[in-house]
Amino acid sequence: MPRFDMPLDELRRYAPELEIPADFDAFWTRTIDEARAVRRDPEVTQVATALSAVEVRELAFPGFAGDQVLAWYLRPAGVAEPLPTVVEFVGYGGGRGFAHERLTWANSGYAYVVMDTRGQGSPWAAGRTTADPHGTGPSVTGFVTRGVESAENSYYRRVFTDAVRCVDAVAALPGVRADQIVACGTSQGGGIGLAVAGLHAGIAAALIDVPFLCDFPRAVQLTDRDPGYGEIARYLAVQRGMEQAVQTTLSYLDGANLATRATAPALFSVGLLDIVCPPSTVFGAFNRYGGAKSIDVYPYNGHEGGGPERWPAHAAFVERVLGNTR
Repeated sequence: MPRFDMPLDELRRYAPELEIPADFDAFWTRTIDEARAVRRDPEVTQVATALSAVEVRELAFPGFAGDQVLAWYLRPAGVAEPLPTVVEFVGYGGGRGFAHERLTWANSGYAYVVMDTRGQGSPWAAGRTTADPHGTGPSVTGFVTRGVESAENSYYRRVFTDAVRCVDAVAALPGVRADQIVACGTSQGGGIGLAVAGLHAGIAAALIDVPFLCDFPRAVQLTDRDPGYGEIARYLAVQRGMEQAVQTTLSYLDGANLATRATAPALFSVGLLDIVCPPSTVFGAFNRYGGAKSIDVYPYNGHEGGGPERWPAHAAFVERVLGNTR
């Protein structure tokens, strides 16, 4: 398809005018403090598998409101010393899947955790999943508009809090170097990883690929693609008069706003033909990112971005940032 967004030179300069609520930091500090007030240790359970080079454990930890959230925790077999750890967040609709689908980082000498996303997991990933027990008001199919009538009730408030608490749980594990935790994700996972980079001071690096949940005001004007930003327009087409309330809620969740609070080195990627997460929305977050940063551009790719070529770039970036600590 032809390019539909700004030329690349304009994208590199694009820095959206941000609408950051006056209580933005207070809102997130309160939200995370409330979740951290639940004093319950993470639970780690050994899982028997046919794998010989990787040890598999299930991690269960308290997320938003103390709700149990599940994750896989993988390590190179027979390695006892603390390791740098990659924490991955998954794409829209998916769950953590099966542990044997997630072997790359552990086979490369890292500890690796992949967090389940509450209430998701049926469209494209199997495996035992995490429930979302909190009700919301009217919404359209998908997740973006769940609870969008207020920041307090918003679905992604819960998900972002889960992700921060996941990093807390990982940092407390005896086999993890707490100062060497990397946040990682693609699409929705990239948006969650970006939120973690902005909300958790303990992140050492971030890998953010074709991130969703960024620069909502522009995204809604550029694409009606489902799943994703099109859900917002379809919600407002029925919930007339809710536009200001929705804009306010989304401002608390916007990756471009959260990016301003990040300090860890980050590697982004973008596809210039991406109609799902338009390139200007990615650059909107990238250009506002508060830490050291670089971005890989794929001129002829859509939402798949760099595809399987991303992992070698990730591995090289992590080794450079962490200083070959394995």
